[in-house]
Amino acid sequence: MKRKDNGIKRLIPYLNKYKIRIIFAVLLIIVSACLVALSPTLEGMVTTQLFSDISARRRVNFTKIYQIILTLVCVYSIGALSNCAYQFLLTDAIQGAMVDLRNEVERKITRLPIAYFDKNSLGDTLSRASNDVDTISNALQQSFAQILNAVLGLSLAVFMMFKIQSLMAISSLVIIGASIIIAKVITRKSQPLFQKQQDALGNLNGIVQEKFTGFNEIKLFGKQEDAINEFNKANKELCESGFRAQFISGLMNPLVAFVTYIGIGSVAIMGAFYAIAGTITVGQLQAFIRYIWQVNQPMSQITQLAGAIQSSVAAIHRVFEFLNEEEESEEPELMEKHKMINGNVSFENVKFSYTKDKSLIHDLNFQVKSGQMVAIVGPTGVGKTTLINLLMRFYDVTDGCIKIDGVDIRHMKRDDLRAKFGMVLQDTWLFNGTIKENIAYGKEDASEEEIIRAAKVANVHHFITTLPNGYNMILNEEASNISQGEKQLLTIARSVLCDPPILILDEATSSVDTRLEQKLQDAMKNIMKGRTSFVIAHRLSTIKNADLILVMESGNIVEKGTHEELLAKKGYYEQLYNAQFADLDTGL
Repeated sequence: MKRKDNGIKRLIPYLNKYKIRIIFAVLLIIVSACLVALSPTLEGMVTTQLFSDISARRRVNFTKIYQIILTLVCVYSIGALSNCAYQFLLTDAIQGAMVDLRNEVERKITRLPIAYFDKNSLGDTLSRASNDVDTISNALQQSFAQILNAVLGLSLAVFMMFKIQSLMAISSLVIIGASIIIAKVITRKSQPLFQKQQDALGNLNGIVQEKFTGFNEIKLFGKQEDAINEFNKANKELCESGFRAQFISGLMNPLVAFVTYIGIGSVAIMGAFYAIAGTITVGQLQAFIRYIWQVNQPMSQITQLAGAIQSSVAAIHRVFEFLNEEEESEEPELMEKHKMINGNVSFENVKFSYTKDKSLIHDLNFQVKSGQMVAIVGPTGVGKTTLINLLMRFYDVTDGCIKIDGVDIRHMKRDDLRAKFGMVLQDTWLFNGTIKENIAYGKEDASEEEIIRAAKVANVHHFITTLPNGYNMILNEEASNISQGEKQLLTIARSVLCDPPILILDEATSSVDTRLEQKLQDAMKNIMKGRTSFVIAHRLSTIKNADLILVMESGNIVEKGTHEELLAKKGYYEQLYNAQFADLDTGL
């Protein structure tokens, strides 16, 4: 069950690391706010001095006026320097905290189980890790100092107004009260809309990521219009939720300004009567009106920031909802790492289901001896890949057990277990870097001789030497500057270099041409020597020499044996085999 907690409070530990800089920044903000609160009084003193001298028909005391002006210049200068200093300190602290938050999100991604990514859109996950964190960063950067400044400025302005004239100050408080009520009502209405806006943005990012990933298929099947329609629907939803959120939030500023103008007008009339009566000076009336503007200014700033603040609250909720997701356990109590694994594997009465109401694998039993090549065949959806996911503990069995060399894999740490496997998948993954770096991905301390030896075993050394810069050639982000088959050979070389005792090859030859298929088969034969190997393949021609073929149907092993034994049984495997090669026999 997910925890529900205040996301804003959960930001505090990230900021706490930089508390010294934040404390100094807050002190500078207080200095700045005090100086801002002092300036209207000093300005009013100039007006009062001039008005007093002129009214008394005496010579204007320019010496005193110059002293006040010089004091004002010092106040403005120190205030400007304080502003620059606290902006620097806050920026440094907030950006440092956001770096820590992004790092925590990245670490969280590595600790999440595969089940999370099966259930959630990759685009939405990326949106939480990038867009939502950026939203928080921007809001903190914009609003932290301004809100603190606003609170201090408003408090000091009210204090100074009460010093000048209490009844006028009480009348002015109506502005603050009305502004708070307006802000509270509008925030209550708009906050759920900002949450919808952030969710809609995550959904849109998921659609964009999905469409770009399958761009070739979309073009191939002429589904561009469908893709555009789906994007337009998500875009419209984002537009509508964004419009409603921003429009309602945007009402705050003009309504607060309207209340402020009415207040200023009322107080100005009241103050004029007090000034005529001699209760306050003209300079004090001028200062009082300036203080009303100082009340309005922070209220206006807060209303202008309302959209960013509410977006950040929604983003904080999404980021910490992600950080609250259940992780794979660290399993500190499990046995220490096995240094040597022979590769004997057994499935004993294994049951598994993704959901409680639908069982996928029922009472699965088989044994694999060290060094054997095991092929798993059957139509899509019968549980072939699920079986491999269970073997590597991407999921844990619902019932029964899987053992390696007689040890239940649930008694092994996941990282230690997975380190014993090498995988060559249908969907290759290579990153932007040199061929050498890609081969050495699983063993970064590998020597150049080890890398070349692995490439030779994988039948890809000759190809690499024909490329510009050879092993130092840079693969682009999608590795599209080499063919699919050559990508597969590089991933095989990567597995060879890691020297795992158990291999998994999942549809490794299904997306290459016949010429490269033979090359891949030779490479796989080389890498499988002396290792326990699990091969998932739709092309039955690739697994004729398997020591054991497991034929799966509806989550069960319905047949097992060698290729010849299974054909002789004239059962389900023979049907699959004949169906696959019928087209070849007819020349299709």
